Amino acid sequence: MQFEVWAPQADRVTLQCDGVTHALERDPERTGWWWGEADARDGSRYGFALDDGPVLPDPRSRRQPDGPDGLSAVVDHQRYAWRAGWPGRPLPGAVLYELHVGTYTREGTLDAAAGRLGHLAELGVTHVQLMPLCPFPGTHGWGYEGVSLWAVHEPYGGPEALKRFVDRAHELGLGVVLDVVHNHFGPSGNYLPAFGPYLTDTHHTPWGSAVNLDAPGSDEVRAYLIGSALAWLRDYRIDGLRLDAVHALVDTRAQHFLEELSTAVDALAAEVDRPLFLVAESDLNDPRLVTARGEGGLGLHAQWNDDFHHALHTTLTGEAQGYYADFARAPLAGLAKTLTGGWFHDGTYSSFRGRHHGRPLDRTRVAAHRLLGYAQTHDQVGNRAQGDRLSAQLSPGLLACAATLVLTAPFTPMLFMGEEWAAGTPWQFFTDHTDPELADAVRRGRRREFAAHGWKEEDVPDPQDPATWDRSCLDWSEPGREPHARVLAWYRQLLALRREQPDLTDPDLADTKVAHDEERRWIAFRRGDVVVAVNLAPEPAVLSLGVPHARVLAAWEPVETPGADGVLRVPGESGVVLAQY
Repeated sequence: MQFEVWAPQADRVTLQCDGVTHALERDPERTGWWWGEADARDGSRYGFALDDGPVLPDPRSRRQPDGPDGLSAVVDHQRYAWRAGWPGRPLPGAVLYELHVGTYTREGTLDAAAGRLGHLAELGVTHVQLMPLCPFPGTHGWGYEGVSLWAVHEPYGGPEALKRFVDRAHELGLGVVLDVVHNHFGPSGNYLPAFGPYLTDTHHTPWGSAVNLDAPGSDEVRAYLIGSALAWLRDYRIDGLRLDAVHALVDTRAQHFLEELSTAVDALAAEVDRPLFLVAESDLNDPRLVTARGEGGLGLHAQWNDDFHHALHTTLTGEAQGYYADFARAPLAGLAKTLTGGWFHDGTYSSFRGRHHGRPLDRTRVAAHRLLGYAQTHDQVGNRAQGDRLSAQLSPGLLACAATLVLTAPFTPMLFMGEEWAAGTPWQFFTDHTDPELADAVRRGRRREFAAHGWKEEDVPDPQDPATWDRSCLDWSEPGREPHARVLAWYRQLLALRREQPDLTDPDLADTKVAHDEERRWIAFRRGDVVVAVNLAPEPAVLSLGVPHARVLAAWEPVETPGADGVLRVPGESGVVLAQY
């Protein structure tokens, strides 16, 4: 078997494979690359030593059986016999479900999560979006401090378990999306700087030195990241990737890294003959991200829409701290603006940032499905001091209103695990760092962050305490009892409507017409022949919607069909969906 590694700064590189040491040779065709051959098979343990230093894991390791600090293991992807023939599921018309493997079930494994996929197929979502799977220290963590970007966290089950998960999802008709992190590398178990200039001091990010996308050596770093992305899509038959915090990818080259990545992914989609897509997390509000490359954009297929979330969250809760301040002055007006224009900040002044922010989105050119809409995400729940969900402070009726707005809005909806039944469990920030100094630094940093917002130190959960992870695991007994069962039935009904009513998946953002009353706290919008009305106030609302000929498709509380005058009476804290005829 041939082994190779990029180590441009080394004068000597050796391979240790199954206890035998082999000297590697410089590759005359590729600067900085070393190669050699050794007897190896699936599961063989190996690593590289640079200039007679310690044996280190392979930067392109496909498996880390003993964690980030251990030797790598050979993975023969041809050994797995795929069961499901899979044509793929494209992004238009999709509904995503964000899932953290370590807390979706108390077992915290991919196999256990696969055993619960039937619930999602019955719910009516189309894609499961897995939070990052790359190896990280310990057992429990969010996954955003991973290393070995080609490998699967061993406590989750490793490579074979991911294939079984994807296979089971595809058998049920579910696509799989994977969250990947290209904007920084984890601080623990990260040996990449020993091999080459994977980081650069030319730019700095919240995590320190930036990933090297434009300094000397960046050709190979970009190839490393793109190769990893393609490996997930090809070797594991993943259907799409969610790209973490792309605004932190600092790249001054003429062709941006994201453009190069989207080009490679589109080429792979043509090769394997199934749809593949990229969804960015970005706070730039820059439509060029999701504009086609031929039109001067970067060619990503979609991005998260935090403006919709912030407007919705402020409308539901009245919170006005931090970035919510920009939306708190007139939250329903902000929500209406996002429903019709995509973003709230499209060049407007942001008091939170102290500057103007964003750029207008051309509704005639950008399809609505290219923006993801959501009421909750891992970030918006887990980055609260106590990881409290909306269900901790809102009535079932207001939760139903939130679901109505997310699942009938023009955007591609995304749910956060447990949201569909108003989970009573929090989802908190937890880590399992094996380095005591790093663990203490994370603990102190978390408490210091929230102390600045008035939280007492003892009220902020200790990320390193196993009880913090334990509290965050879903309770699968909840969906069978009230009020959870009723909320779950409402989500299922709304998702069924999305499948049945073509107007609810119409990609024309300009077709949405909105009316609202800030004081009386109601909002209504029309998409084709479908009319949605949501009353957030505790008292009933009387709305003159001008739809005398309509039938009720779904209602959280009983609603009478509008009379000849087109007046609709919506009970307090309730949502209704109608179809005009």
